[in-house]
Amino acid sequence: MRRGVSGLGVSTATILVLMVVGVVSVILSCCIWLFIGSYRSAMVQSARTGTAQAVSQVSNTVRNYLKDMEQAMQLVEQSMTESPDSRDELLSTFLNFRPDVVAVTSYSATGELLECWSPGRGPRENIFQNLSFDLDRALASSSPHMTAPHVVTIFESWYPWVVTMTEPLEAPSGGDSAAAWVSLDLSFSNISGYINNVSIGQRGYCFLMDRTGNIVYHPQQQLLYSGLKSEDTASLAVLEDGSYVDDTIIYSLTSVENSNWRVVGVSYVNELVDRSVQEMIRLSLWLAILVLAAALLSSWLLSRLLSRPLRGLASAMERFEDDADHFTYRPVEGTREVRELSNSFGHMVLRIQRLMSTVRQEEINLRKTELKALQAQINPHFLYNTLDSIAWMCEQGRSADAVRMVHALARLFRISISKGHELIPIAREIEHAENYLEIQKYRYKNQFTYSFDVDPECLDYYCNKITLQPIIENAILHGLDLMVEEGRIHVVVSQDGDDILFRVEDNGVGMSTEQVRAILDEDSQDRTGIGIKNVNDRLRIYFGKQYGLRITSELDVGTRVELRMPKVKEAGDYEAK
Repeated sequence: MRRGVSGLGVSTATILVLMVVGVVSVILSCCIWLFIGSYRSAMVQSARTGTAQAVSQVSNTVRNYLKDMEQAMQLVEQSMTESPDSRDELLSTFLNFRPDVVAVTSYSATGELLECWSPGRGPRENIFQNLSFDLDRALASSSPHMTAPHVVTIFESWYPWVVTMTEPLEAPSGGDSAAAWVSLDLSFSNISGYINNVSIGQRGYCFLMDRTGNIVYHPQQQLLYSGLKSEDTASLAVLEDGSYVDDTIIYSLTSVENSNWRVVGVSYVNELVDRSVQEMIRLSLWLAILVLAAALLSSWLLSRLLSRPLRGLASAMERFEDDADHFTYRPVEGTREVRELSNSFGHMVLRIQRLMSTVRQEEINLRKTELKALQAQINPHFLYNTLDSIAWMCEQGRSADAVRMVHALARLFRISISKGHELIPIAREIEHAENYLEIQKYRYKNQFTYSFDVDPECLDYYCNKITLQPIIENAILHGLDLMVEEGRIHVVVSQDGDDILFRVEDNGVGMSTEQVRAILDEDSQDRTGIGIKNVNDRLRIYFGKQYGLRITSELDVGTRVELRMPKVKEAGDYEAK
């Protein structure tokens, strides 16, 4: 039962491996969670910084563009103070060196286009709409102002993308013209191309807007015009310069120096951050798997280092439990704690074996004492019955029979004494039983006959002395004494494997089950029953509980008593168990 229960439990090695793997898993999970959180925050901050840097570069480029435009306007404004010929020559030279300048135009006080200087192009005769000049805005502004990027509409079949800077003239120009304003159309393709090429991630971009939220330029203007895309410029217009992050988008705003424009950078968190975080999570998981594998291997090796000596110690305990008498303990090697436990177990084994030896010797002495006490019960009991029979013969005047009985009694006591030995050869026990039967025949006036059927090979084996006599006595008193007809007693001695089997049968009146049970009852006080119980007790004490006698009886049919004992070849080879 103990081994079955222990077999259902969990081994120390398994517990150690599970504990190490569990602890490492929890620590790894916490570390990965903290690391990924910190890494994502760092990536968001890095994305904000990258977006801000991209916006700052665009802002510097646009600022340089506007500054260059202002310098060009200063040259144009100076040329407008010269004579017409000198002005045309100066502007022609200027346009040759500045191919990015699309046109220089002058306007009257009423907003009429007066002159246009452009490389290889002249003014249109019928202007449909001049998007480069807004009279109302010109009148409202006393300083140079700049338009949003637009298409030049003053040339036939040529519509470049430009930004126009308009500046009022302090005095009318020379000649017949009365120019009040001069405008400079500068190609916006360089700036738009630069803005279009700015990429923040795969989907991020930059665009220009003014301080009121109007879009100046957007790289996805076609989508805006078609309504497929929108920008919340109203919300962006109220924000100060800097970076702002919501759940999905990073906005970075920077004002262009000395202008009404602001550069807005748009990038996507999931593109710049989540992808890197996913890669880091994937890398962390692989690293966690490697760490778990290393922890599993280390814990397994550690568990073997600890559990192997413990299993050896447990195995030694099982062997000691199975056969404590012949167990020889060899100390188990291992860690200091295991060695101490092994040494303690070794000391305990020695103490238990010494204690068992002492207890066993005391039990042997006790059983020998019990055997002597039982033998002391048999001798007076038998002597009482025999002397009773001799006294009866003397009363009947049968002196010769009494003398023969006295001689038979002497032979009985000679055999029963047997020089103090408990075990005697079966041949002597048969002789003892025959002498007893001879004595009893005289007493019962030949009311019964008896016979012996003995296997000759059994005669040299040893048995307890005075074993058959109490059983024969019980057969005579309980079975044959009350019979009218002649009784029969049959004694059989045979071999049964490694055992000797004695069988005493009679054809007497028989016994009931209750009577059989009473004969073997330990509390029985029946004087005739003392002999049967005594024999059974001696056999069990001397040879073990698997030996003894068995009684089978049937009323008016007879009784059979069987005794079983082991084959004993030498009296000194067997001690009471």
